[in-house]
Amino acid sequence: MAEWRVLQSWSREELTVRLALLSGIGLNFEAAEEEMTCARGWLHTWSESEIASDADGGACLERARVALTNFEFSDPAIVTAHFNRDAALLHRRLLLEVKVLGLRYLCPAVVNRVRNDLGEFGFRYDTLTGHIERGVEWFVVTQDSQGRLRFRVEARWKRGDLPNWWSALGFELLSGRYQRKWHQEAHRRMSRLVHVGAAHLVPPSIERTFAYHRYRKDPL
Repeated sequence: MAEWRVLQSWSREELTVRLALLSGIGLNFEAAEEEMTCARGWLHTWSESEIASDADGGACLERARVALTNFEFSDPAIVTAHFNRDAALLHRRLLLEVKVLGLRYLCPAVVNRVRNDLGEFGFRYDTLTGHIERGVEWFVVTQDSQGRLRFRVEARWKRGDLPNWWSALGFELLSGRYQRKWHQEAHRRMSRLVHVGAAHLVPPSIERTFAYHRYRKDPL
């Protein structure tokens, strides 16, 4: 079950202890990513937007790489990622502090895939035992030949083990709203982060390019 608190976070010392314990925690699901279809009971959520529209060499992509690696794109009012910043990205273990209506849930995850190709960078985390969800989530930035950067977040997931009945009820009622809000803010934050120090570039309108979908049935 996810550890939870009301109106207060965990201290740095408490988080250090909990991060050290993650090495002995396994995944809370068994399916491979290609098996996570809606027909098999998995939800499919993704969002995408253009976060930079002007060529700037590889500077925008590099700033996006840093923002992804440090989980800076996540709105800390909704999800804060706690991790050892000295750890390599691949196999890094995270504690995701999910915040909903004064409640805080500490959800463990591990980075099990990294993409680092020409014009593309991203990673996938997998949920560990104790997460309020089960599944995988990708965060990927790609750059085309004109320098345009696109950011995509894609998850395949099910509800995990909630600590009590009212958390489970709240999850059913509020998860869709909070997920969409988090996705949209993640794209806004990424656009701002890749333009830091590039005042000569004009950020594209996220509202114009942002797309979000949450499937309970596999699209045709």
